[in-house]
This record gives sequence, C-alpha cells and structure tokens, in this order.
Amino acid sequence: MTTTTPTPAPAAPKTGRAGGIALMLASPLSNQTGAAVGSLAFDVITPAGVVAVRQWIAALVLIATTRPGWRSFTRRQWLLVAALAVVFAVINLALYSAVDRIGLGLAVTLEFLGPLAVALVGSRRRVDVGCAVLAGAAVAVLMRPQPSTDYLGMGLALLAAVCWACYILLNHRLGRTLPGAQGTATACGLSGLVYLPVGSAVLIAHPPTPTAAVCAITAGVASSAVPFLFDALALRRVPAPLFAICMSLNPALAATTGLLVLGEQLQATQWASIAAIVAANAISILTRK
Repeated sequence: MTTTTPTPAPAAPKTGRAGGIALMLASPLSNQTGAAVGSLAFDVITPAGVVAVRQWIAALVLIATTRPGWRSFTRRQWLLVAALAVVFAVINLALYSAVDRIGLGLAVTLEFLGPLAVALVGSRRRVDVGCAVLAGAAVAVLMRPQPSTDYLGMGLALLAAVCWACYILLNHRLGRTLPGAQGTATACGLSGLVYLPVGSAVLIAHPPTPTAAVCAITAGVASSAVPFLFDALALRRVPAPLFAICMSLNPALAATTGLLVLGEQLQATQWASIAAIVAANAISILTRK
C-alpha cells in the first residue's frame, strides 16, 4: 500500500501528460515490486521485521518532506492522527503476514476490497450495485473452500482491507483540518515509533543477513518513498479520475509481480477473479460524471 495519497491539483495541464501516465504506471509497479522483494526477507527477519524497517523509512521520508507543524495541532487533530497511526501500525503487518501465507497477488487483491468498498458503499447507482455484485462474486471464487485454502492468510488480507478503508476515511477527515500531508506524515512517524521496540526485538532475535537487510530496505524505499514521490508528481499532470483508475491496477500488478519475482502460480479462476475486481473498480470510476 502506498503510504499516503497527495492532494490532486485542481486541473492537470496538457504538457507532461505522457510523463504523468508513466509515473502513474511506475508508482504501483514500484509498490508491488518492493513488497515482493521485501517478502524475500521473511524467512530471515519475519514479516514483522520487514514491516518495521519499512515503517521507519516511510516515517523519515514523509516527515522530512512535509515538515509538520506539530505545535499548532489541536487535541482533535492529535486524536485523528493517533487513530491513523494505529491503522498504519496494523495494515502493513497484516498485509505482509498475508503475503507470507497466500502470496502477493491474492493478498493485495483482497486488500484492495477496502478502497473499492469505500467507493461503492452508499451509492444508489445501478452500475455501482452491479460492480459490487461483480466484486462479491470474484471474492466468493477466491475464498471458496479448497484443500489448500489458507483462511488465516485471507483473514489477514481482509483485515488489511478494513485498515485501508479506515485510512481513506481518516485521511479525508485529516485533510480537512490539516494542510497537505502533515497528518499522514505525523501518523506514519508515530507508527514508526511504535515499531521501534517491536522491530528492535525482532531484529535482535532474528539477526538480518546482508541480503535480508537490503531486501527490507528496498521494500521501504520502493513501497513507500518512491510511490509517494511518483504519486505527487503524477497528480500534477493527469486528472484525478485517471489516476484512480491506474491505482485499480494494483491487484493485477501484484499478481504479475508475484509470478515474475516470486514464482507464484495462480489458477485461471484466480486470474479471472482478480480481473473482475479490477474491472469493477474501473467501471465504477469511468461511469461517474
């Protein structure tokens, strides 16, 4: 998951549109590649160790780039920031633990149900109802009972989906009270502090090899710092709806990255389900005025 979603510009200039599209495609690709590389360190430092390193890097990058004015935060703003910090502390650990059990493609696909649900819940449009039915049928196929079904892994991915939905709602409220990404950066910093004792204990109990350390650091840079920068640059060049459609490609990119980097093999029905969930999101966005 990308650490934060920068506020889009009011209008995207025509110049640099091609560069914006390239950045849009590079952002989720970097995100999923980072997750795949990070998973290579699971056997050495566990998913918790990789998540700790990723949170520390994300906190440093976001705080350095946004420079929040903490002294001006109100009590209500701090409460929202604290709630978002809890979400940050849970979402990546839940997702990476799910990736360790069910693979990158399935984990990210189930996690993507979070933003899809936020987009569809409360809508009265028939097309959105149809998209919800399509996505629900796809999930039913993915989670149908089989001898190899890992329900704990799927449950962890769904927990990440709930966290992603909470992230969207909390970030929206914070965006109304704090300028830019100050709230998100502060929440990420608090989450990084939470992971200091946890991550330190894990890394002491499971000393990282040089390869594992590089993989964990790569996950932090590729899945947090790079997407944040690319998203901010892309939103200055392309319309927000086009950006949202590109973000819906995350499940497909995750499945492809899992295949190419990790050798994860998916069944034809699983590929079809992933495609259905991506299509449901894209159709919902394209049919809005």
